[in-house]
Amino acid sequence: MRSLFARARQDGVTNPWVIALTVMLATFMEVLDTSVANVALPHIAGNLSAGVDESTWVLTSYLVSNAIVLPLTGWLSSLFGRKRFYMTCVAIFTVSSFLCGLAPTLPLLVFFRILQGAGGGALQPISQAILVESFPKHKQGMAMAIYGMGVVVAPILGPTLGGWITDDYSWRWIFFINIPVGVLSLIFTYLLIFDPPYLVRKNWREAKIDYIGLGLLGVGLGFLQVVLDKGEREDWFGSNLIIACSAIALVGLVGAVLWELYSDDPIVDLRMLKDRNFALATFTMFMLGFVLYGSTVLLPLLMQTLLGYTALLSGLVLSPGSLLVLIALPIVGRLTQVVEARWLVAIGLAITGFSLLHMAHFNLQISFSTAVSAWAYSRLGMAFLFTPINVMAFYFIPKEKMNNATGLINLARNIGGSVGIANVATLLARRAQVHQSVLVSHLTPLDPAYSASLSGASHLLMSQGSNPVQALNQANGLMYSNLLRQASMLAYTDTFWLLGMTFLAMIPFMFLMKKIQLRAAPTAPVH
Repeated sequence: MRSLFARARQDGVTNPWVIALTVMLATFMEVLDTSVANVALPHIAGNLSAGVDESTWVLTSYLVSNAIVLPLTGWLSSLFGRKRFYMTCVAIFTVSSFLCGLAPTLPLLVFFRILQGAGGGALQPISQAILVESFPKHKQGMAMAIYGMGVVVAPILGPTLGGWITDDYSWRWIFFINIPVGVLSLIFTYLLIFDPPYLVRKNWREAKIDYIGLGLLGVGLGFLQVVLDKGEREDWFGSNLIIACSAIALVGLVGAVLWELYSDDPIVDLRMLKDRNFALATFTMFMLGFVLYGSTVLLPLLMQTLLGYTALLSGLVLSPGSLLVLIALPIVGRLTQVVEARWLVAIGLAITGFSLLHMAHFNLQISFSTAVSAWAYSRLGMAFLFTPINVMAFYFIPKEKMNNATGLINLARNIGGSVGIANVATLLARRAQVHQSVLVSHLTPLDPAYSASLSGASHLLMSQGSNPVQALNQANGLMYSNLLRQASMLAYTDTFWLLGMTFLAMIPFMFLMKKIQLRAAPTAPVH
C-alpha cells in the first residue's frame, strides 16, 4: 500500500489522475444521495409510522442544508484550511449516513439528513476546485469530464440504485453504502491531497465573521428550497405557508446580495460575476440543472404512471443514456483542446433540445426501444454541456478565488435542479387540467367519434355478460379513464416541449462568451 501511494506521489507532486479519482469518490457519493432516497420514501414512511407527505422532509431537509453550505465553501476553506475542511465534511457526511441508517423515528432521520446535507454541501465545489487546480488550463476539459461523470451520471443512477437496494434489502442500506466509500475517501485525501501555497488561510482568531451576510444567505436559501419542494403540494400561492416562505426567501436573498456586494470581507464573493464568461456560464449551469433534473424526473414518471413500467424497468430505460454519457464525457474533454468550448456547448444544447422536442411527440403506444433511443440522444447532448461550461467558467478566474467560484456555480446547478423539478410537477398538474377540460367537451352524444366508440365498447361489454345498462355505465367509465390518460400524456408532451425549447433558446447566449485559448502556450527552450 505504501509503495502504491509513493508511486502516486513523486517528487512532492501527486499525479493529477490520482487526485481526480480521490476527490470523485466523495463527490459521486454525495451527488448520488440527492436522488437515491426518492424511490424509498414509501418504505421509509411505512417503516417509521409516518405519512408519505411527512417523509418528503427526508429530501427537503437534505437539500436545504446542502444549499446553505454550498456558497460558503470558499470562505470556510480559507478559515479552516481546505484539506482540513474537506476531510471534516467527508467525516460528517459518513457518520451522519451511518446515523441515518440507524434512525428509529422520522424526526431523528430528518435531523441526521440535515447533518448529512451540511457535510455534503462542500464536497462538490471543493472537489471541482482541486481538479481545476491540478490540471493545466489546456487539460482542464479532461478534469471537468471526470467531474461530470459523477455530477451528471449520479442523479440518473440514483433512483434505479435506490429502488434496487430498497426492494432487495432495506431502505437503511441506501445510507449504509456510503460508509466504506467515505472511509476510503478520508484515507486517500489524507495521504494524497495537499493545500497549494497560494491558498492563504485566514487566522480564525482575527477573522471578521460576517454574521449578517451568513444569516441572510442561510434564511434566503433555506426558505427558497422549502418553497420549491413544497410549492406544488401546497398549491403554490394559494397557501399561506408558501406565501410566507416566499416573502422570507425574497427578503433574505435580496438582502444577502446587497450586503455581500458592499461588504469589505464578504462570505460569498459575488463580484466574480463581473467576469462575463463566469456570469454566463453560471446562468447556463442553472439552466442545465433545470433541464437535467426536470427531465430525469419526467421520463420515469411517465413510464410508471401511464405506461405501466415497474421501477426497475423504467430504470433500464435510463441506463443506456448513462452509459453513453460515461463514454462521451472523456471524448468531449479531449475536444475542448481543439474546439472552442462555446461551440461545443451550442452543439450540446441543440442535440438535447431537439431530442426533447422529439420526446414531445411521444404517445401512449411508444415502445421500449423508442424511449431508450430518445433518452440516450438527449443524454449525449448533456455530455457536450457540462465539461465545456466549466472550462469557460473558470478560464479567467484566479486560482486563489477558485473555491468561491466553484461554490457559486454548483449552487446555481442545484438551485436550477430544484426549480426544474418544481416546474415539472406544476406543469404536469396544470396542463393535465387544461387538456382534460378540452377533451371533456368532446364527450357528448353529438360527437360522432365519441358515439361510435361508446357504442363499440358497450357492445363488447354486453358480449362479455353485462346487461345493456351496466355495459353503458362501464363503457362511459372506460372512456373517461382513457380521457384522463390522454390528458396526462398531453401534459407530459407539453413539458418535454418546454424543456426542449428552453435549451434551444440558450444557444445565442453562447456567442456572448469571450474566446479562450485552446492549447497550452509553447514554452521557451531551456539552455
